[in-house]
Amino acid sequence: MSYLFLVGLSLALLWGTQILFLNKFYENERIGIAEKATDTMSEYFCQYDEITEENLKELTELYDDLASTNELSYMLVDRNYRIVYENNKGMAHQFSRNEIDFLQTNANLKGGKYTTSAEGTAQDTKVVIICCVLKNEKSNQGCYLIVNTLITPVKTTISMLRKTTYLVTVLMILISVIAALIMSKSLAKPIQNITESANNLAKGEYKTEFEGGRFAETRQLAKTLNYASSEISKIDELQRDLIANVSHDLRTPLTMIKAYAEMIRDLSGDRKEKREEHLGIIIKETDRLAQLVNDILDLSKLENGRQPLDIATFDISAKLHDIMERYKEFSEANGYTINYTDNPPVLVQCDIGKIEQVIYNLVNNAINYTGEDKQIFVTMETEEDFVKISIRDTGKGISEDNIHQIFEKYYRAEKTKREVVGTGLGLSIVRAVLKAHNFPFGVQSTPGAGTTFWFKIKRDKESICI
Repeated sequence: MSYLFLVGLSLALLWGTQILFLNKFYENERIGIAEKATDTMSEYFCQYDEITEENLKELTELYDDLASTNELSYMLVDRNYRIVYENNKGMAHQFSRNEIDFLQTNANLKGGKYTTSAEGTAQDTKVVIICCVLKNEKSNQGCYLIVNTLITPVKTTISMLRKTTYLVTVLMILISVIAALIMSKSLAKPIQNITESANNLAKGEYKTEFEGGRFAETRQLAKTLNYASSEISKIDELQRDLIANVSHDLRTPLTMIKAYAEMIRDLSGDRKEKREEHLGIIIKETDRLAQLVNDILDLSKLENGRQPLDIATFDISAKLHDIMERYKEFSEANGYTINYTDNPPVLVQCDIGKIEQVIYNLVNNAINYTGEDKQIFVTMETEEDFVKISIRDTGKGISEDNIHQIFEKYYRAEKTKREVVGTGLGLSIVRAVLKAHNFPFGVQSTPGAGTTFWFKIKRDKESICI
């Protein structure tokens, strides 16, 4: 539409300038030429110290050339109304003494130059008349210069231009329509392709490729849709993996619960030791099942922003010490060494329960994946505005290609020889909690040299001031 509007505007300007305003433009142009020639003649007159018959002849020759070049006629009239010289070639108007007197009087009144017009002798013609006072300051000589030029009607020219403009208009319209059809077809084709691809995407064909064609806008749209298609494909894959993993994790404890319940019913019902052993396994698997469901619910609430944070101020050093103390019995029983050095008190602001969950999840993850030496290192560093907590293991590490996926649900970078304890959602919960707090976090790993997970907690402003 904008293209056709520009074409229409161009045609309107063409018609307006060539036909509607041509006559006025031509008349103003002729008046301007005559006035400029008159000023030049006046300058020529002032160049002489004295006007004699000899230099008058020279002066009139200059005037004649100027008049011929600009299609003018002129006369020199003295103060007694006598014509000193007259170039009557193409004289547009014959002046009476009264007319000359009128022109001289108005020229004197108007500051030395007076311009007027009169009807020409021919039909529809006009004569532009300019009377200028010529005065030589050196010799005190002077006269009047009367210049006139004929302005003829330009109807013939306008008629020819109108025919030409008609032809140009028709050609421009034809070219514009053809160009618009070509452009619309070129633009419509990629849009149709994009629409078709979008329909395929809506049907679940996530590998659909969008092509944008030659236009920058459609190429950008196709690029954006290809990115959206890729992201939707990833989300769909994650969703499938999540359902598969959750189904597997639910099936395993349910199968064991059913199996041991049947064993109690059929075999160990009357044997107390066996019955208690089987019941213990059922309770353990039930706890595991409950933990998985709780983790899924917690993660869902955190990611959807439906679980509000209970922000409080507390000593993170004391909290970290308490958590490490709780791992002592487990570490001694299973041969793990958790290296931690107590730090001076530091007040922080966050949700105590959720940050405690983050620390537990990261320590449990380190226990699952640390090396054969079973060493785990927990450190705390105090910064100006934050407290940085790092948990490092000595395991196989994570490759660069896989490290960006480490916080995804159920993702495991490397297999471990030990049985992995947990639901597979621990690191996803860590990410969700820290994002909810808007705390920085990250992971650093070197294959063969272990992995370090770190996060920062915001310090209490009042404790910083103290």
